[in-house]
Amino acid sequence: MRKGILSMTAAAAALALGLTACGGDSGQTTTSTSSATASAAQAGKIGVILPDSKSSARWETADRKFLEEAFKAAGVQYDIQNAQNDKTAFQTIADQMVTNGATVLMIVNLDSGSGKAVIDKAKSQGVAVIDYDRLTLGGGAAYYVSFDNTKVGTLQGEGLVKCLTDKKAEKPIVAYLNGSPTDNNATLFKAGYDGVLKPKFDSGDYVKGPEQSVPDWDNTQAGTLFEQMLTEQPKIAGVLAANDGLGNAAITVLKKNNLNGKVPVTGQDATVQGLQNILAGDQCMTVYKAVKKEADAAAKLAVALAKGEKPTASSSVKDPESGQDVPAELMEPQAIYADNVKDVVADGYVTKEELCTGDFAEKCTEAGIQ
Repeated sequence: MRKGILSMTAAAAALALGLTACGGDSGQTTTSTSSATASAAQAGKIGVILPDSKSSARWETADRKFLEEAFKAAGVQYDIQNAQNDKTAFQTIADQMVTNGATVLMIVNLDSGSGKAVIDKAKSQGVAVIDYDRLTLGGGAAYYVSFDNTKVGTLQGEGLVKCLTDKKAEKPIVAYLNGSPTDNNATLFKAGYDGVLKPKFDSGDYVKGPEQSVPDWDNTQAGTLFEQMLTEQPKIAGVLAANDGLGNAAITVLKKNNLNGKVPVTGQDATVQGLQNILAGDQCMTVYKAVKKEADAAAKLAVALAKGEKPTASSSVKDPESGQDVPAELMEPQAIYADNVKDVVADGYVTKEELCTGDFAEKCTEAGIQ
């Protein structure tokens, strides 16, 4: 028996008594036990660490919900917590999960360094780790589940080109609000949109404007940075924002300068706010990532690992730091414009009730949202 890990008998006994872990002070902890004691005795517990609740609404509104649903359906014990962008808390949560019986960890790293520390410690105690959404560079996780993130960036670049073309922009100055420099996904997004936009800059069709990477995907910092960009270059004609939060930060600044709707802004995550900005004409597009598919794929791997199985993945990605191939499941992203916002609602990712509030009710009707 591994030191610090509850035996399956103890786990089953705890289950029978209905014991659960304590929640955090902000309600960001979720624990569950299966109603089937036999199933719990056969499988280990699964721990999930989400990164924060500020950079994108998706972590709490989508990922948590869909992972919970998948684990409940599989009848396994699980514990979902949110590190709230605190690296020390991230490590502490991981340690507590393992001590409390987790045999599988699923993590969304805050950066590769702290993520690798968690993976190394977990592996030393026989705990399998799945990189969820973000690859931990040099981490050596057992699996990686995400979207084709270079494709996400490609869709963003193509979206900005489409919107600038629709506005008949001539030699537009394009600004970049990149994601966090510590997030490998942000690097992949940039590779995707650079692949579309760099040829435009090289040919002289577009002009490369100011560029900033936003630490920790912090939307407040993004607003400050974009305000500085617009002061430096008042003729910015397009904004490649790496997600909806950064996009909204730029839109807020553009509104103060009466430029909203005139300067196309991209996004990602198909958040309610992002979709409302699209319906209002202030945001050019977003990228919808069907998080349920991602969560289901990750949960399937985690459940199999918890049951002592060795699941196979449909593909792999090369870790650019270690050079190793990591077994992977990669989902396909979708570009969303005003004319297909309804697809996100139809898929159940957001509801009509939360999207079509107040002034957006009429815009939803115009967009064909049922």
